Formats: sequence, structure tokens, C-alpha cells
Amino acid sequence: MNQLNIIDYAVIIGYFAVLVAVGFYFRKMASASMDDYFLGGRKLPWWSLGISGMAAWLDLTGTMLITSFLFLLGPSALFFEIRAGAGLILVFMFIYIGKWHRRSGLMTCAEWMKFRFGTGFWGNFARLAQVFAAMVFGIGTLAYAIKGVGLFFSMFMPFKPSTCALIMLVVTCIYTIQSGFYGVVVTDVFQGFCVLLGSLFILIFAMKMSMGLDIGSIAEQVTGNPNWSATLPSWKVDMPSGYEHYNFLTLVVLYFMFKTVYQGMGMGVDNRYFGAAGERECGMLGFMSGWTMVMRWPLMMGFAILGIILVHETFPSQLVLKDAAELVNQHFISSGEALNPNLWHEKIAEITNNPQNFGSLPEKLHLLLGENWQNKINMVSYEGTVFPERILPAVLKDMIPLGVRGLIMVALMAASMSTINTVINNTATFFTRDIYQGYIKPKAKNAELIYVSWAFGLLLCVVSFVVAFYAANINDIWSWITAGLVGGLAVPQFLRLYWWRFNGAGFAIGLFVGMLAAILQRLFYPQMLEWYQFGLILSLAFAASILGTYLTKPTDMHVLERFYVKTRPFGLWGKFKNCLDEKTRKATEKEHKNDMAAIPFGLVWLMTLLLLPLQLMTFKWGELMITFVIFIGSLVGLYFFWYRHLPPFAPKESKQDKHAVPVDEVLED
Repeated sequence: MNQLNIIDYAVIIGYFAVLVAVGFYFRKMASASMDDYFLGGRKLPWWSLGISGMAAWLDLTGTMLITSFLFLLGPSALFFEIRAGAGLILVFMFIYIGKWHRRSGLMTCAEWMKFRFGTGFWGNFARLAQVFAAMVFGIGTLAYAIKGVGLFFSMFMPFKPSTCALIMLVVTCIYTIQSGFYGVVVTDVFQGFCVLLGSLFILIFAMKMSMGLDIGSIAEQVTGNPNWSATLPSWKVDMPSGYEHYNFLTLVVLYFMFKTVYQGMGMGVDNRYFGAAGERECGMLGFMSGWTMVMRWPLMMGFAILGIILVHETFPSQLVLKDAAELVNQHFISSGEALNPNLWHEKIAEITNNPQNFGSLPEKLHLLLGENWQNKINMVSYEGTVFPERILPAVLKDMIPLGVRGLIMVALMAASMSTINTVINNTATFFTRDIYQGYIKPKAKNAELIYVSWAFGLLLCVVSFVVAFYAANINDIWSWITAGLVGGLAVPQFLRLYWWRFNGAGFAIGLFVGMLAAILQRLFYPQMLEWYQFGLILSLAFAASILGTYLTKPTDMHVLERFYVKTRPFGLWGKFKNCLDEKTRKATEKEHKNDMAAIPFGLVWLMTLLLLPLQLMTFKWGELMITFVIFIGSLVGLYFFWYRHLPPFAPKESKQDKHAVPVDEVLED
């Protein structure tokens, strides 16, 4: 197999050394208090939080998955990735969701539930329900990241995907668990710089390789998609086996847009927004995340273009792919072992790493596929087609020069580890703050709480690793997260912000029913299409939320008044507007109008920002100019309706809201 050279290994080992050193360096600072460990003391600069937010979105698994859709669909895959990869929920977060949560002065979204619903039975139940949902979502997200890491690194290392994923997980845990939020943000900034270097190289290299080629025509031969280079999605495309349910692409995109807007308007918020110094910082960090996220798309588009060229050169006739898959399957059938599709890539790794254990199969694959058959079989799916999720590592292995390969691998490692460290930190925060300190041992000392956080982080990684091992592919996991889990979370998360009558019982019951439905669907009906998952689970969660709300008493009016005065949300809160003085009420109404007006400009801004480099790399000059004009118009709208209304930056010398406030103190305020 084509291995890395000494320069590549030196770059990778140096990268790991920096991460571990960061973990040890910030260990003492992170241990000063829970606020320092989980929020960085609310004193980290907004730009670093923004870059960290981008790094959290830019995961290796998602990069592989989105590259696979760019390979299949071309630039229009951006619209498909409205489902999550385009990050459109960032728009809602930086315009208003982030500042609503920041105004509480609390540490976690689960703790925020007692602020919203009170400290009675249902307020506590809502808090626990949020923790449960965060844990399930954290396990799903980590499993998704781990699956992609294994698929990627097993093409470069003499190990199975599960072994490669385990190595990466251990290294990430070492620095994340020790250094807390400081380590997360500092390493994310470092990793963001690595990604920038990798993106620039891939962009230039891909444009150089495709210069003079009719890449659209070649892509049609490789993928069967005659509209590969088009900017807008086609009504219908012919997707390969395993992806057929996306054939009616325009309808799929419309569904994803509805889901994204609905999800974004009810979005919880991560630690970066709770840890921001003030409201302006909340807006600016989210805006910064959007700008820096643009570097991800040239990286993925470059890999997709290079993948088109690689497959065209490697498999002039793709009929050989089906023959190769049949050879592998027949070998296991003749050995009395029916091959589980979910373990296909584990077995392929065993064949390529230990060919002596598989009789005449390697020789047959060599005769069929020719020289370098190990790399080629890694690109074959169980169904006998090109496996699009392996395009990125295949390009890196077969087209990127040795020596440079180590740099690109570091960029992709950075993408993966920045996501894993964020999930570990966020989920451990929920458990430590909302379960252990909240209910098990409220008077636990700081050192004990940090040790508890370490132990829970390790347990979270173990469970996620097991879930990832049995998943069919990364799209399989991501589809469930964005449809099943989001369907279970969306209704109660939305209603808690916009409807005063919605109470803790409605939230807790709706969330538990939604989560239980998502888990049962995953266990018993894993092949259910995404939109059916979302529609069914959302309907069940909605019914449970409404029943729970009207079968129990409303939240105490004093709690609701305190919540409204401090948070000032829009929606069905009319009866509480009189709690505000006239000046504040008018300012709040103006703020609400501007926030709502800014949303469509924000959505267009982010979509056009990401689309511009894709059009540049496919030489679509006319369409690029149109997109640029729309992009400028959206920026003007954002300036007038959002940016110029932001409050001043929080003064550095101010002590206000420097540390997270216990929820009981907030309720006594």
C-alpha cells in the first residue's frame, strides 16, 4: 500500500505534540473554577470564540460526507447541505438566539430550563429532560465523527477503521478533558489555521488539475449526472445505490429548508454563547463563524473535482466495481460467513492489510483491478459502485504529493478533533453542572467536579465508539441525527421560546416522547427515510408537548415575568409586555422587528458566501457575478437591520456577568 513518508509522519506527530502540550499548559488555569473549566471564565475574545465555532462545525466526517455529495451533484450539493452542512442555523444564533440565552447569565441550556419554568417539580423535570436530550445528541454526534475518522485513517494506516478511530479518540480526550474550554478554543484556533493552509493548497491544486478539462463532461461520465456543473439543483437526479431516496432533489432541498428554519428558530445554544463577554460578542462570534466557515467549501469542492478526475482515470469502465464487490461477497459466502453490509469496510481493511489470510481472493482482485488493487478496492461499495464517502481519502492517497500529504492530513485531523472536543466539553458540562452538582452532590468542591467531568467524558467516548462501530455509513448516522433526533427536539425547543403558556411538563414530556421515538425508530426501523423520520417523530413530540402543557398548571407568573423581563423574547408574550417600562418596551419592539427583518438577509448572505468559491472553482463566471451581486445586497441588509443596532462591546474592566450565576440566584434576582 502507498504509505506516508517521513516528512508526513513528522508533521502529524508534531501536530499531536502541540495538542497534548496545550492540554497540559491550560490544565491549571482550567482547574481554577467550574466557570473557567466550562466557559473560559467568560473572558476569551469574541474572534477566538468565532473561529472555535467554525472549527466545531468543520468536522472530518462531515467533510467526507459533503465531499461525497459534491462529487455526485457538483456545486448544487450546497443546497442539499441546507440540512446541516451549510450551517444556516448560525444565522438565528448570531442574530438573536445567542443573546437571549446569554442574558440569563447561566452556564448551560439545561440549567436555563429552571430559569424558564421555575424550580418546582416540572422545572426540574425539564432540566433533566434537556440533559438527557443533550447526552443522546452528543452520543449520536460523536458516533458520526468516530465513524468518519475510522473510514478515513484506515486508508493510510495498517489498522482497521475501528482501531484508527480509537487512536484519534484517545489523543483528543487527553487534551480536551485536561484543559477544558480554554483548551477547546485555543486548539480550535490552531486547528483553524491548519485547515486554512490545507484549503488553500487543495483549491490551487484542484484548479490547476482541472484547467483545460471539460470537468462537467467528465463528471457526467463518472456520476451519470448531466447537470453536474449547474449551480441550482435539478428537479430529479439519478443517485447511486444506497442514495436513491434523494433522487427528487428539489423536493428534498425544500424539505431541508423547512427543517433548518424551524430547527434554527428553536435552537439551543452552545457554551461559546454562554461564555461570551456580552450581547455584542454573541452576535460577532456567530458572524465570525460564518465568515471563517467559507474555507471549508473550497477544500471539499477541490477534493470532489480531484475525485472526478481520479475515478475517471482509475475506472474507465465502472462495471469492474460490481465484479469486485461480487468477488468479495462470494469469498465470504463460500467460507460460510455471510458478509454484514455494515461491516463491509472493516473486512476490506482486513483484506488489504493482511492479504495472506484470505486465500486466493487478493490474487483475483489483483487480476481484476490491476496494480495498486488495495487502493482501488477501498473505493468500492458493498453494492458494487464507487463509494462516495471514500472519495476524499482516495484523492489524498493517490493524487496529493508525499510530503504535502501530511499537511493536508493534519488539516483534516484538525477538522475532526475540533468537533470531538466540542461535543465532549458541552456534554460533560451538562452532566457535571446539571446532574452531579445540581442533584447528586450540590456542595461538591471544584476538584471533585472536574474529576467527575473527566470520568463522564471518557464514558461518553466509549458509548459513542460502540454506536459508531455498528453504523452502516456516515450518512446513515447523520441522517438519523438531522431527521430523527432533530424531529424529537424541535417542537419543545421551539415552543419554550415563543409561547408563554408552554410549561415544564410540556417541555419534559414532549422531549422524552420525541427522544424515545427517535431511539426506537433507530433500533427497530433504521431504514426509514429521513423525511418520514422527521415528520413522524415531530408529530409525536408535538402531540405530547401540547397534552403535557394543558394537562398541567401554567408556570408561576412571577417566574414568567422574571424570565420575560430578563430575556425579552418575541412571540406569544403579549400579556407580559407591561412588565417593561415604556422606554424598554419600545426599544424591545424595535429590536424584534430588526431581528426578524435581518434573518432572510442573513440566510442569503451565508448561502452566497459559500456558493462563490464553488462557482469560481468550476469556472462559472457569469453565475459567479450574479451571486456576488446578491451577496453584496445581503450584506447591506444585514448592516442596516442587524449590525448597526448591536450594543457596545462589554468593557473589559466590568465585573458584570463575568462568572456563570447559579440558577437559584437568578431566580432570586
